[in-house]
Amino acid sequence: MASPTQIQHTLPARVTDELIRRLTGLVVADGSRDPFTMSEVFTGASIGALPQSAPSDVVAAFGAAREAQREWAQRPLEERLAVFRRLHELILENNELLVDLIQSGTGKNRRMAFEESCDVPMVISHYLKSAPRLLRSRRRGGPVPVVSNSVELHRPKGVIGVIAPWNFPFAMALSDAIPALIAGNGVVLKPDNKTALAALYGVELLRRAGAPEGLFQVVCGQGPDVGPALIDESDFVMFTGSSATGVTVGERAGRNLIGCSLELGGKNPMIVLDDVDLDEAIPSAIFAVFANAGQACMHIERLYVHERIYDEFSRRFVAAAGALTLGATYDFEPDMGSLVSPDQLRRVSAHVEDARAKGATVLCGGRERTDIGPAFYAPTILTGVTPDMHLASAETFGPVVALFRYSSDEEAIRLANDTRYGLNASVWGKDLRRAARIGAQLEAGNVNVNDGFAASFASKDTPSGGWKASGVGVRHGDAGLLKYTDTTNLATLKQQVYNPRPGQSYEQYAQQTKQVLRWMRKLRIR
Repeated sequence: MASPTQIQHTLPARVTDELIRRLTGLVVADGSRDPFTMSEVFTGASIGALPQSAPSDVVAAFGAAREAQREWAQRPLEERLAVFRRLHELILENNELLVDLIQSGTGKNRRMAFEESCDVPMVISHYLKSAPRLLRSRRRGGPVPVVSNSVELHRPKGVIGVIAPWNFPFAMALSDAIPALIAGNGVVLKPDNKTALAALYGVELLRRAGAPEGLFQVVCGQGPDVGPALIDESDFVMFTGSSATGVTVGERAGRNLIGCSLELGGKNPMIVLDDVDLDEAIPSAIFAVFANAGQACMHIERLYVHERIYDEFSRRFVAAAGALTLGATYDFEPDMGSLVSPDQLRRVSAHVEDARAKGATVLCGGRERTDIGPAFYAPTILTGVTPDMHLASAETFGPVVALFRYSSDEEAIRLANDTRYGLNASVWGKDLRRAARIGAQLEAGNVNVNDGFAASFASKDTPSGGWKASGVGVRHGDAGLLKYTDTTNLATLKQQVYNPRPGQSYEQYAQQTKQVLRWMRKLRIR
């Protein structure tokens, strides 16, 4: 295969050199660091230089964001929401270019790039409706009925640090930042170097929608170079990435006494019950495993199939995986795209080769496809995976799944829960009550019945997070916005009732207080 320097990139005409220069110019960087060379994943060819920030640039970015945030927080909520109504429309109007940028950095096929672009408008729509309810002051009952009350207030924390991953660079950067901004915060974003262009285009669209120029800042660099400064300057940190890095982020946030929300890794199971409709389950299982070339925190890596249907399921599943088309194009033809980089290709290949060397059987795939591009890997299904193999317990994060058989619901639940992770799980069956009963026993923050992962993640009204080593905190739902606020309890006492009346002994006061406590248990006054 030709080397990257010999390949001319095949970017769509919409992705111009001028656009790339404009977007990279949004990065806060003083030029003291060597830039990062961004590559088109399909070919490996260079498409531009991304400035790299120093710790001093991170401090400057937070200073600018804080100045803008003070004015932003004073704006009426309706005025802030108007910015996001405009952003919603700008994303849809400029969708073709946005999808191009997502593809160029990630190598995913166009369907997945398009679906990623849809996540941000969905999040905007949800919080346009729910933010007025969530952020209004709420009158609560006081400790003593009638003579006291309490008001719950939610105020922005200040400036939020968002560390976004490479696998969904637009969705995770913008969807995690939007509720923070709506709540009145500023944001400093650190995208991944490889996929920064899509996130930077989102920032440009946000400014075109009317956000103050300094409110949303972007710093770029390797995690060890800029991560510590970003956490130290933040009032709250939102991180999506590996469990190992999540521990580091959480430890530093804890030392600074700031909150953090961490969506981390997964080794997600799917249980296929014996009453399943295979015509529906097979295509959905294919998508759950191989969408985004398996590079999704919630994608399925372990597949448990009831022994009565195992042979038929396996035959049809392998045939469907083998029929998937791979391609390096900016159209909707390929079923699957590339891995994000040759480094990721080596990681995936190493997992498969370790399993093969230790006795696993490769039913399909199991090989690199560098004839298509420098980071392509074939859709792969294995059986005979045992606990001593890396692939059995470590997150592979590629188009690879291990197939197992089971004999009872109890065994399936036990096997599915036998992992240090708990991000996502799936159950398939015609009897929805049975499937839901099994799903309720799975140790995961997201459980999908008759779907792989999209149904739960697209439910923006419901919090989404991970159990065990898969994370701390949630995104989406009420908590996905309120986590970016500090709560004030404003209590008012209309008449002093906490001390004995003149001439009343403390013994009499204590007896009276106990009687009041008995009344309060029965009263419904708030």
